[in-house]
Amino acid sequence: MNPDVPTPLVRVEPESIAPAAARALRAGAVVANVPAGVFDLDGPGAVACMQGLLTSDLDAPGEGTLVYGALLTPKGMIVVDGWAGRRGHTVRFTVPAEGRERAAGIFRRSIPPRLARVTDRSTELRVLRLAGPGAIALAEAARLSVPGAPGRIGSAGDAEVGRASEAAPFALQWIGPAGAVEDIRKRLLDSGVVAGDAAVLELARILAGWPGLASEIDDKTLPQEVRYDEIGGVSYTKGCYTGQETVSRLHFRGHPNRGLRGIRLESEPSPEWRGAPSVILGDRDVGRLTSITWVPEGPPGSGVWMGLAMLRRDVPDGAAVRIGMIDATVTPLPLPVPRFDPA
Repeated sequence: MNPDVPTPLVRVEPESIAPAAARALRAGAVVANVPAGVFDLDGPGAVACMQGLLTSDLDAPGEGTLVYGALLTPKGMIVVDGWAGRRGHTVRFTVPAEGRERAAGIFRRSIPPRLARVTDRSTELRVLRLAGPGAIALAEAARLSVPGAPGRIGSAGDAEVGRASEAAPFALQWIGPAGAVEDIRKRLLDSGVVAGDAAVLELARILAGWPGLASEIDDKTLPQEVRYDEIGGVSYTKGCYTGQETVSRLHFRGHPNRGLRGIRLESEPSPEWRGAPSVILGDRDVGRLTSITWVPEGPPGSGVWMGLAMLRRDVPDGAAVRIGMIDATVTPLPLPVPRFDPA
């Protein structure tokens, strides 16, 4: 993370969202491969080592746990976020592709080899995610094994299947060799799931109000600033972990000065926006727009631009703001999804 390089604006264009995938995200399910980094921590100290790094609690829920959390700097800033699955003496940590080197660096510095061996399996394993309200039903229709509750993992032949928390932008995740994951994808497509790609998963992420490592999270971001309290990304009862003192002090004695919020734009954003543009309330600069996406709505070809922004805490929901020459409205998260009429 280089503080001299401005945070880019993540932008999902209308032409990058297939209408069928957008409909499935609202009234069915969509499946897509995910570029990701995958690390396995093996050994008698694997769970304890990860527990001492991760913001969420991997120990208390016990065997077969899948939790979302982050690895922090000693001052409590997010370095990389991801999903940690616990099976026996193995912890598997899946991170965004852009966070792979960050995670590897922390593991090299923080985990003694005598307690746990860290293996980067990113090149040999594939990650597949299923999103949408019909995800669980369609996975079961494909005769795939599904964990019985959110936050749990299980086996799916040669792959591992995890069921995400309720607030997550996807419902199920499979990790395994390319052949096994492709077989699962084909079975899902045969059961009525729609094929998607990175763009539709970004649409799902933004609608869910989920922070992105390449957009909402920079080298000065605290967990509470990007909704970790709401999305289950932090524990205040698990005990010590790297950065815990700052996170706990903010929770028990104060509050963040900024936070992740929703934005609805009244017209098409400028194509010249590259870095995250400022959000203006009255004559004050109150934050920056970090992600935007075209959300299909109503008849084919119609829709609305919505997004995420890091804003000052005192900006109320419903506030009329400006971004460049565009009028916009601040909204709560997750984003209020517009009505979508199937074709």
